[in-house]
Amino acid sequence: MLRQYAVKENMRVDFNKLSYTGNEIKYIQKAMDGSPLQGGGQFMNVCEFLLRRITRAKNALLTTSCTSALDMAAIMCNIEPGDEVIAPSYTFVSTINSFVLRGARPVFCDVHPDTLNIDETKLAGLITERTKVIVPVHYAGVACDMDAICAIAKPRNIAVVEDAAQAFNAYYKGRHLGTIGQIGTLSFHSTKNVIAGECGALLTNDDALARRANYIREKGTNRIDFVDGKIDKYTWIDYGSSYIPSELIAAFLSAQLEQADELTQPRIEAWGRYAQMLSPLEEEGKLHLCKIPPYAKTNAHIFFIYLDEPDRARALHSYLKERGVSTNAHYQPLHTCPMALKFNPHPASLPVVEKIAQTMLRLPMYASITEAEQSYVCDCIKEFFAR
Repeated sequence: MLRQYAVKENMRVDFNKLSYTGNEIKYIQKAMDGSPLQGGGQFMNVCEFLLRRITRAKNALLTTSCTSALDMAAIMCNIEPGDEVIAPSYTFVSTINSFVLRGARPVFCDVHPDTLNIDETKLAGLITERTKVIVPVHYAGVACDMDAICAIAKPRNIAVVEDAAQAFNAYYKGRHLGTIGQIGTLSFHSTKNVIAGECGALLTNDDALARRANYIREKGTNRIDFVDGKIDKYTWIDYGSSYIPSELIAAFLSAQLEQADELTQPRIEAWGRYAQMLSPLEEEGKLHLCKIPPYAKTNAHIFFIYLDEPDRARALHSYLKERGVSTNAHYQPLHTCPMALKFNPHPASLPVVEKIAQTMLRLPMYASITEAEQSYVCDCIKEFFAR
């Protein structure tokens, strides 16, 4: 019966579709009608105001990407050669590469299987006298256990830099992700919930860090003080690079930020539908579903499942592809990548990361996904296990 439904419908369900508010072109045109187009204009100011309002961060700085924000964070943390930075192995390379570029040695941690967030119970065993920073990654827009992480880091004077690339408009105990550690970073890449093509932001509640971040973002100069009329000329005073996005990008993003909740809520509802429709398969032991801890409010960036056997996961991926359903795995474990092996040629096994990398599938998820599309996806999955 399920197979007949799938063939009859002949439906195609894409992995992701971009969502627009309707004001993006209008705001870009407004930016083009004004001058200048380089960063630092009215739309960057609007974006930063909206980011502060939504996140409740004291300071929000728009950047060219989340990677740029992480690069800035590494400078702000005064990373030096020989320092150690702990991050989950299951993450995008920028999470650790920004610190490695400053000379840090990467130390990788395993993750929880139900959230794919860093396993805070493993952190204490990884800390040495060289540990400078811990970088929790809020995978899929689901919060890490930030109280536990901060309790480990604070008495040891270890900085916490939140990689909240996937976590805009997501919360931990009512606090926006990226505002709990000393520094947080956000992404507005076109794969995210709220987008601008390529763009990011740095958040901090520390005014001294924010001041330095402004210098770093302006190529290491104190131009911000010149713009504010505090000095009559600016000069080179710190490390830095060109991390300010153009007004065209900021104009696009401002339209998205204005409707952040409207872009997020449909995804949350879709996440709930997936969980409801697939929970019987989990109860039968056929697959495992992602979970949201009680302390977290997700933005539903990703809905993933994972199986117990890699061959079975690959077969499911192929089966869904044949029926027009696009699914994807995600990261390769960083601790086994060629670059990581230069630092540690014989890494310890991280069993959860290694299993997840071979058995996890992300299901189609976007704000405009329909109940019919989700039902089709879930029926195809049920059909696969019923064979």
